[in-house]
Amino acid sequence: MTYIIIIIGAIFVNNIVLNQFLGICPFIGVSKKINTAIGMSGAVLFVMTLATIVTWLIQNYVLNPFGIQFLQTITFILVIASLVQMVEIILKKVSPALFQALGIFLPLITTNCAVLGVAILTIQKDFNLMEGVVFAIANAIGFGLALVLFSGIREHLELMEVPKGMRGVPIALISAGILALAFMGFANLV
Repeated sequence: MTYIIIIIGAIFVNNIVLNQFLGICPFIGVSKKINTAIGMSGAVLFVMTLATIVTWLIQNYVLNPFGIQFLQTITFILVIASLVQMVEIILKKVSPALFQALGIFLPLITTNCAVLGVAILTIQKDFNLMEGVVFAIANAIGFGLALVLFSGIREHLELMEVPKGMRGVPIALISAGILALAFMGFANLV
């Protein structure tokens, strides 16, 4: 039951993008095409899950035993940056088309505060490793869900006649706000 509450809470109730406002940069930047949003969601899923596992292990087997918890943020940033470089190398070899589609946005995962935020929240919520992994995967799914929904909205807006002063970023921000309000409907679910 605990895992179900973690999953529903992370995907819908406390969505990392729409409720906690972490990861806004890739949310706005990569949300113009659904295909790119799906690719970014997969990359974030992989990096977020792996980063949470590695940072949990480092926190519990290195930082806590040696009493150097104050190095948590710097350590986590270095781990995430290394993992993103690894994902970039793998994507370049395995899927050059996806690598080209993501372009400059792949390095954004390095500075994606959603990945760092989930790693830190896992420690703050005192999750064990399995709960942390479930939490990370659920948050990545929530990030992907928000990103793909927002991409669909933005693609649809391209076909609509939007007033000249509202085209581009203004209508995108208004749409993101409305999407966040829609997700607030899940507030009392968990």
